[in-house]
Amino acid sequence: MESQDLRNAGLKVTQPRMRILEILEQARPRHMTAEDIYRTLIEHGDDIGLATVYRVLTQFEAAGLVMKHNFEGGQAVFELDRGEHHDHMVCTETGKVVEFYSEDIERLQREIAAKHGYTIEDHSLVLYVRPMKGK
Repeated sequence: MESQDLRNAGLKVTQPRMRILEILEQARPRHMTAEDIYRTLIEHGDDIGLATVYRVLTQFEAAGLVMKHNFEGGQAVFELDRGEHHDHMVCTETGKVVEFYSEDIERLQREIAAKHGYTIEDHSLVLYVRPMKGK
């Protein structure tokens, strides 16, 4: 993403917005809390406050640039909306978030919705998992 993406979303291009966008683009793992972003900014010598990070993330979410996830038992995490659908697994022991995509699961969801007379507008699937014993 670049400054044009901000303009297209109706947002003025500012240094804090560009820096937060860069951090989200380079994020590994792809899901970061506002505090993670703030810590990264501090580590790189950026003078951007935590309140600004929250405000920018809220603006990005409203503009459709980021997705906010509130996984059970954890803080809200953010990821860039790259337009690719995926689901999530969250480890209940470590909080690690794993993205996955399964055409079989997607097909079954469409079939179940159709069986009940519906079409899916949108969905979110989160599996809460723990490591298998012996693995």
